[in-house]
Amino acid sequence: MSDVLTFTREFVRSPWTTASPLPTSAAACDVALDPLPAEGDPVVLELGAGAGATSAIVQRRLGGRGRHIAVELNPRLASVLSRRHPDVEVVCDEAVDAMADLAARGTTVDLVFSTLPISLAEDRSFLVAAGRLLAPGGALSQVQHSWTRVLPWAKAAERALAEAFEEVVVSRTIWRNAPPATVTIARRPRG
Repeated sequence: MSDVLTFTREFVRSPWTTASPLPTSAAACDVALDPLPAEGDPVVLELGAGAGATSAIVQRRLGGRGRHIAVELNPRLASVLSRRHPDVEVVCDEAVDAMADLAARGTTVDLVFSTLPISLAEDRSFLVAAGRLLAPGGALSQVQHSWTRVLPWAKAAERALAEAFEEVVVSRTIWRNAPPATVTIARRPRG
């Protein structure tokens, strides 16, 4: 079954845990993956990996280097992801719990790449957990639907990001994503 059909079916089953009816586009992923180091063995933590459409793009960008950990809450999508991408370490769990577990094991990451709903950024524990995992020079990259930026909870999430990180940059609208999206890149977590 195609990524689009798999993803859309899971969105219909549970729209609150599957943030979008369609997977994130390659155009949005390219912007979100800009902070990924071009050399060395970077570690990428992908949150909200779905059935693996975005994971395939991360794998191409890594080109066989580094480590790719993908977190997906939906067990059906996590199972599909594991089968499609055997080189990806798939974790079926809540994002904050998975990040806390990684931190407890001393894992550091170069990029936290999230396609989870931006409203999670209102949850200070999400931002703190992401910040604790970042290696020096690392970044949190958050994809969001551009239309949501005007909503009160999205504005609160953006304020929370600005309070949690020293640098927060929002991309231009990525029209080749359905629906159109922006990418927020946050660096240098505050204490």
